[in-house]
Parts: sequence; C-alpha cells; structure tokens
Amino acid sequence: MYQIVPGGPGDHSTAPVGPGSPLKRKLGLDRRPLVVAGMLGCMLVLAAVVSWCYYSVSLRKAHLLKAELLDLQGDGFTIRNQAGAVIFTMAFRSGTLDLNSCSKDGDTLSCSQSDSGKINFFIQTVAQKSVVMCYRVRWEELEHENSVEHAMAMTNGSHWYGGAEGLVRRGWPISIQGREEPRPFITSDVYSSRNGFGGIIERYWLSSNATAIKINDSVPFHLGWDEQDRTLRFQARYQESPYRPAPGQRPLPELSYRVCVGADVTSIHKYMVRRYFNKPNKVPSAEVFRHPVWSTWAIHKNSVDQDKLLRYASDITAHGFSCSHLELDDRYTTSYGEFDFDPQKFPNATGMFKKLREDGFLVSLWTHPFVNYDSVNFGIGVERGLFVRAPDGELPALVRWWNGIGGILDFTNPEAREWYSSHLRSLKTLYDVVSFKFDAGETSYLPLQFSTLNPLQDPSTFTRRYTEMAAPFKERAELRVGYQSQNISCFFRIIDRDSVWGYELGLKSIIPTVLTISILGYQFVLPDIIGGNTYPNRTSGSVGDPGLPDRELYIRWLEMSAFMPAMQFSIPPWAYDSEVVAIALKFTALHESLVAPRVLELAGEVLNTGDPIIRPLWWIANDDEAAYKIDSQFLIGDDLMVAPVLEPGKQERDIYLPAGRWRSYKGEHFDKGPMHLTDYPVDLDEIAYFTWVD
Repeated sequence: MYQIVPGGPGDHSTAPVGPGSPLKRKLGLDRRPLVVAGMLGCMLVLAAVVSWCYYSVSLRKAHLLKAELLDLQGDGFTIRNQAGAVIFTMAFRSGTLDLNSCSKDGDTLSCSQSDSGKINFFIQTVAQKSVVMCYRVRWEELEHENSVEHAMAMTNGSHWYGGAEGLVRRGWPISIQGREEPRPFITSDVYSSRNGFGGIIERYWLSSNATAIKINDSVPFHLGWDEQDRTLRFQARYQESPYRPAPGQRPLPELSYRVCVGADVTSIHKYMVRRYFNKPNKVPSAEVFRHPVWSTWAIHKNSVDQDKLLRYASDITAHGFSCSHLELDDRYTTSYGEFDFDPQKFPNATGMFKKLREDGFLVSLWTHPFVNYDSVNFGIGVERGLFVRAPDGELPALVRWWNGIGGILDFTNPEAREWYSSHLRSLKTLYDVVSFKFDAGETSYLPLQFSTLNPLQDPSTFTRRYTEMAAPFKERAELRVGYQSQNISCFFRIIDRDSVWGYELGLKSIIPTVLTISILGYQFVLPDIIGGNTYPNRTSGSVGDPGLPDRELYIRWLEMSAFMPAMQFSIPPWAYDSEVVAIALKFTALHESLVAPRVLELAGEVLNTGDPIIRPLWWIANDDEAAYKIDSQFLIGDDLMVAPVLEPGKQERDIYLPAGRWRSYKGEHFDKGPMHLTDYPVDLDEIAYFTWVD
C-alpha cells in the first residue's frame, strides 16, 4: 500500500510553504553552488575577453607608437639602426606625452596632450634615400608660455661633433663637463667670455653612430648640458631670453628639429650639408691660399704707424718672403668709428700706399661695427638712426667693447648698411685698399635688451647681417663670425689664440677648432696668427725676449699652419734668429708647392659639395673607433694626413695611421694599417705628414 508523505509529489494538501519552511531551505541550499559556479564562470569569461581586448589594444597602441626604426614613449623616443641597436635617444624633460591622445596617420605620429596641457606634437618619418632615414620632430605648446626641453643622450657608444667654435674647449669629440643650465645659443666672443659658444655657430650636431640633428631656425633655441646624464639639453623658450616671437603672436615656445640616420658618419654628414647648409658661390683669392698674410696686430698692436708699416713691408722683402697682402690692423684712425687715417700716425697715407704698391704690396684694413661716443661719426649715427637702439626705440643703446664705449651699427637698417659700405668703398677707391678684415660681429656685444629697425626674432641674425657686409670685398676679406653664413665667400678666422701650448686657446686648440668649423660648413679657414697674439700674461715667453712667444712654440705653430688652407704671420721669423727664418722659408715654400695646390682643388669642390677641406681621420675610417678620438692629426682631402708636434720639448710623437697604404715624408711605406707609430721621430725643423698611395 502506498503511503502518502506530506510534501511529497502527490501531496495536494493546502498547507502553506513559506520562506522559512524546511522544503524551501533545502531547495535554496541545493541550488547555491550552481549559481556561484555560473557567476564565477561568467566572470572568468568576461575577464578573458577584457584581457584579450586590452592586449589587442596594447598591441595596436604599441604598433601605433612605432615608426620605421623609431619607438615613441611618453617620456621620449629612441631610434635603432638596421641591426636593431639603439643609436639615438631623446628624452622629453619638460613634459610627458599623454599616449591616449596619440594617433598615427600614414608616416606621422601625432599627440595632442601632455601632462601640462594641450600641445601640437608630431614625429614624421621622411625616407630621403635608400640609405638615409629622417624624422621631423615638433613639440609646440598651445596653452602655456613655459619652456620645452628635450635632452639628447651622448651615449650608446657614440662620439659627437659640431655645434659651435667655443665648444671645442670641451674636446674633439665633445666631452661635456659639469652641468650648464640652457642659455641662449648665440654668437659670442669666447676670448672675452670663455664660457661663450663662439663667433661661429650652427644648430647642428653629428654622431659617430651615423646620426645627425639639425635644430630648426624658428626655434628660440637654448643649449645646456649635464655631465652626469651625459646629455645635451635642447630648450625652446621666450621667457628671460633675447629671442622674440613673430609680431602679433603669443610667446608660446616650439622645439622642432630633424634627426637623420645614415649608413656611416661621413655619408650622413655629406647628406646634411648638401641639403641644409649654404654653400659659397666663389673661391676667394688664390693668392691668399698660396702666400702668407702679414698682419701688424701681434707685432705692433694699436701703436702701428706709417714708419712701422713701411719698415715691416721692407723687412718681409729683405728676408725673402712672399706676401698675399699686408693687413693694417688697429689702430690707424683718430677715433674708433672713423674711416680715415690719423694724420699724426700716418702723415702721408697717400704716399705710403703709393710706396707699398710700387714695392708689390697690397693692403687690407681692419674694420668693425662700433662707433665710439667720442667719434665725430657718433652724432651722425644718432641723428640718422644708424645704431642699434634701446628697447624704447628712441636712443642708441651704448655698448662696451674692448676699445671703449659707443654705438653698434644696425645692419638690419638699409641706411646704416649703405653708410658703412660707402665709407669702405671710399677707402678702397682713395687708397686702392684691396679688402678688409671685419672684426667682431658677435651677438654677445649687443645689449641684453635692444631694438633694431627690422626686429630680430633670432638675435644671431645680427651676425648674419654683419657677415653680408663683407660680400662685396670677398676676394681677400676676413671674418671671425658666422651664422648661416657659409655662402659668404670669405676667409673665416678662428678667434684670437694665446701664445701658449695648451687647449685653452693655445696651440693644441687649433686643430679641434678648425675641424669643428669645417664640420659646420666653413671651409676657407684662417687659423689665426702664427705663434699667437702675445697678450700679456697669456704668453709662454721666449728665453731671449719675454715679449715674444716661446721659440719652440713659434716653430711648431709655423709648421702646423703651413698645412692649413692659409697662413698668417705677424710676429716675424727674423724676430728670433737665422735658423727660425730658414725654417719659415722652408715651410712657406712647402705650403706653396704641396699644400696650396691641393687646397685650391678642394676649394673648388666646396662650391658644389660643401665637403671639408680640413678633415678628421674618421672621414676615411668611419668604422675605426680610434679615429673618432684623435684631435691632434688631420687630413687635407682624403690623401694627405698631417701629424704636427704639439708638446714642448718633444722631437717625437705617437701617430695613428688608419688602414691603407701610406708613404711618409721621409719615403717610408706603411701598408699594414691601422697601426700606431710610437715615438715617431720628428726633428724641430720637421712636421710628420703622410700621403695615400694608390
């Protein structure tokens, strides 16, 4: 017999089953594990989907933030070579990109936001050639007037060159020391301010890793460095700066530049020079390449007069030397800023020039952009508005230079340019002056705050305008400044050297300086006066006459100068003894017969290529680590290598020969390079040089 149990399937009773009933509790307990398991399963599936989506987005973002050989992160970017090694690193020091604001459109990565606000940032890949890859980089602030700073690492096994004449005191290659906050990258007189960047500068750096960087002209550019991080600090700012934004624009800074990568350091430099540098349109006078310039400066300073100049010329002839031209330096006028001869010092200037012409001498004159306040021309300049003015634009801005206080001509003003040029033309016509030595021109001589007729957004444009004044006299004209001035077909003289052996504006500084300005595109180089300028307390004196440079220093300087594009004497060899005269005659003849023909050949090529005449050893040995570090040897073209003695008391030196077949000046052959020649003998009347043997 069946028994009906209450609550069973067949139970039809009307007894209530509430929440607290035993049956309900039993059913709830039985189903809970299934519900929990289901929920956990759903959560796991959802997590997997979310993870996959996040991973997919990350992959897409990672792909998005890559260009060819370039990886972008929020705090900077890196560039790799074809082998995958990092060869260039740039860190963003003033802000971090919001990568969520970044997008990619074709060959351009762009971002619109940083942690400081709205920006316009992009990196555009530009494949210029099969062996060259370039990246255009721009960071522009859209809201804040603060600075933009990127820091370029000088690591990754690289050696860096370029930038500025003054930076060579930090070595060749550049070896940064200490920490320097970014300051305006403007032309400056490193002789009066040893921390300046120099009279010849360009916003260009080159690495042994076959990378190069060119800062855009529009950037209010400041340069600093940090030895600890081994970085160059590139900064754009208008605040507390001599740079000015375009009229009507807010001073929102923009840092933009181009980084290019090539197959090797020589080829990438050739590419950059051809694409971004000006080129001269004419080779200066061949006579200056062949024969020495003779300056009155170091021997007579500003006490030069008519009798001294005539005697100097007579002595040059009497001792058997040739002369491209005589350079009459400071000071031949009554006051600075005048353009005729002091009648006390030069009582018969017309007759003096006639006598010099009859004796076969051409003469150039020293000139400068200053008009001192005690000059008769100062009032004319004020009345006609020829000077750089104070910020209010009413009065001339008085400037201090090494010869006093006065106004500085405003070369943005066509009237000032014509006034200055007309005086030079008059001198040329009246006395048959062959050319001029254009001294000064550095932006550092301008006041901190100034006004010009045509406003200067970049203050170094003043230097550019000054160099243009030399163009009509370019055959034998001499400049000591340059900024975007490579097309001025003049000789560019490195800043005054002290009569000492060392790197601090001494003999050892000449090769690094000439190599640096050659890399910057200035090839027609005057390496300053043989023996230095004999300034008080900056001269290693001769035993016989402490007013002369040390005799050995003078000889070694002379020998090295004979292998430069042009030679320049002031302290004459006969101020010492007959042996020094004989050595000087030997090396001026060697310069004329061996060096000048090769230099003139290379000078003609400069017009098309911009390639250096004086070259570093790595130019022909770009896979040779040792060649990147040598700062005491140089090449003339690819086939003449020079290794002067630069140490006192030495008649030997260590020489590095890159791979190849070389023949020494003594006739020795070396064909198992690369090799070091240790303690190679070089007598006092010799310089070691080697020619490439095909």
